[in-house]
Amino acid sequence: MNRFRTLASEIPITVAYGDGIGPEIMTATLEVLQRAGAQLDIDVIEIGEKVYLRGISAGIEPSAWESLRRTKVFLKAPITTPQGGGFKSLNVTTRKVLGLYANVRPCVSYAPFVDTKYPNMDLVIVRENEEDVYGGIEYRQTEDVMQCLKLITRPGSERIIRYAFDYARRDNRKKVTCFTKDNILKLTDGLFHRVFDEIGAAYPDIEKEHWIVDIGAAKLADTPEAFDVVVLENLYGDILSDVAAQIAGSVGLAGSANIGSQAAMFEAIHGSAPRRAGQNVANPSGLLLGAVMMLVHIGQIDVAARVHNAWLKTVEDGIHTYDIYDDRVSKQKVGTREFAQAVIARLGQLPQTLKPARYAASAQSTPQPAASKPHAKKALVGVDVYFDWTGGSPEDLARLVTPLLGEHLTLQTITSRGTQVWPHGYPETFLGDHWRCRIFNKHDGKPVTHGQVAGLLDRVAGAGLDSIKTENLYTFDGQAGYTAAQGE
Repeated sequence: MNRFRTLASEIPITVAYGDGIGPEIMTATLEVLQRAGAQLDIDVIEIGEKVYLRGISAGIEPSAWESLRRTKVFLKAPITTPQGGGFKSLNVTTRKVLGLYANVRPCVSYAPFVDTKYPNMDLVIVRENEEDVYGGIEYRQTEDVMQCLKLITRPGSERIIRYAFDYARRDNRKKVTCFTKDNILKLTDGLFHRVFDEIGAAYPDIEKEHWIVDIGAAKLADTPEAFDVVVLENLYGDILSDVAAQIAGSVGLAGSANIGSQAAMFEAIHGSAPRRAGQNVANPSGLLLGAVMMLVHIGQIDVAARVHNAWLKTVEDGIHTYDIYDDRVSKQKVGTREFAQAVIARLGQLPQTLKPARYAASAQSTPQPAASKPHAKKALVGVDVYFDWTGGSPEDLARLVTPLLGEHLTLQTITSRGTQVWPHGYPETFLGDHWRCRIFNKHDGKPVTHGQVAGLLDRVAGAGLDSIKTENLYTFDGQAGYTAAQGE
C-alpha cells in the first residue's frame, strides 16, 4: 500500500504498522511525512503478533524479507511478542539478519516544555546491536544451573566503536565515552575497552574517556549533561538507553536508528502498549523522530529538518499528549491524530526557545576492515571439564576424577560457580550441582592434545560421571586465553 504519490525521485522503504498502538502512531507519522513533502515509495509488510500466532516463531513472513532486502530501509512500529516460550525477538532477528550493528538513540531534554530534572541533557547512546548475550545462546546444564554465553568479538567491537567516533565527528560532538565492566569481565569487556583505546587514538580531535559501567551508569543518571556520545556493548546499551531517554523526559519521545552497512531500521524505542490501543491517546513522537532519522539517512535532509522543527514548535506551543501533559506548561491535551495535525499545521515554522534542528548532508559511516596483522600462535594447554554432580564434597570429586587423568594430565583446581573449592576451599562457600575441573599437562608448559582430551572424556563417561560441557584452554602468543578462578 503506497499512500504517497509516485515520483521519479522516490526512495523505496518498507513499513510495518505493528501491534497495539503501532497502527495509530504509524498512520500519524506517515501523514506528517506526506504533508512535509517526503518522497517515499512505501511497501507495507505484516509483522508481529498475528504472524507469531500463525505459527511463525520469528514474527515475520519469509516473503517480507524480500521487501527488506530490496528497499534496505525499514520504518517499523512497535510489535507485541506473545508471552511464553518459542517466540523469537523480531528486533533481535532483524538486526542480526540485516547486519544492523549500530543502534543510535539520541536522548534530549525539551525543558521547560517537558518535565525533566536535566534541562541541559543532550547525549547520544551508540549501542552495539548484534553481540554480547543477545546471541541468545543459553543452556540448562543441571537441575539448578542455567548458562548464557557472552560473545564479544574484535571485528564487532571495532566497527561499533569506529561508528561512534565517526558519528561524533559528523555531528560536531566533542567527546566519546565507553562503559565496560572489564574489572570483572577481563577478556570480553577487556577486549571492548582495549579496542576503544586503539581506535580512539586515531581521533585526536575528540575527547575520550572510559567508565566502569556501574559507576558510569550512576553518573549518567545523576549528571547526564557530562556525556556527549556514549558507546556500549549490547546489554549495557539496551538498559542505559532507556534510562537516558526516561530521565531526558520520557521514553515515549525517543526514536532510534539501527544502522548496518547494507540496510537500516528506524523505530520508537517504546513497546506496543496494547492497553492503550485504539483509544487515540498514544504519543507518536518516538516513531516520528525515528522517521526523522530515516529521512536524514536517505538524504532527504530538508524534509527531516522541516518535520523535526514542526515537532519542536508543537511541543513548545504546549500541544501535548497525555503522557507528557503537565498543567504547569501544557496548553492543550490532544490525542494521536490531533497531535499529528498540530505538527502538520506548524510545518515551515521554527521553535523559538528550543534549539532548531539542522541537518547537513554527509556520507554514512561504514564499517572499515580491521588492519591486517599476524595471527597469534595458538596452543592448547588444558581443558575445563564441567560436571553435573551431587555425590559429595569437592575432595570426593577430586578423588573420582584424578584416576581418570592418565599419565600426562593433572587436576589443578575444582570450582563451583567460578569460585575455587579445591584445593584449599573454605566451608562457607556455597556448593551446588555444577562443578568445573581445570586440567593441565603434568609437565608445566607442555601442550595438551585433542586426543588426550577425547581420551579423558571417554574415561569420564566410562566411570559414570556426567560431563555436561568442556572448554579447551588456549594460549595466544603465550598469553592465557582464559581467566583464573576466583580464589586461585
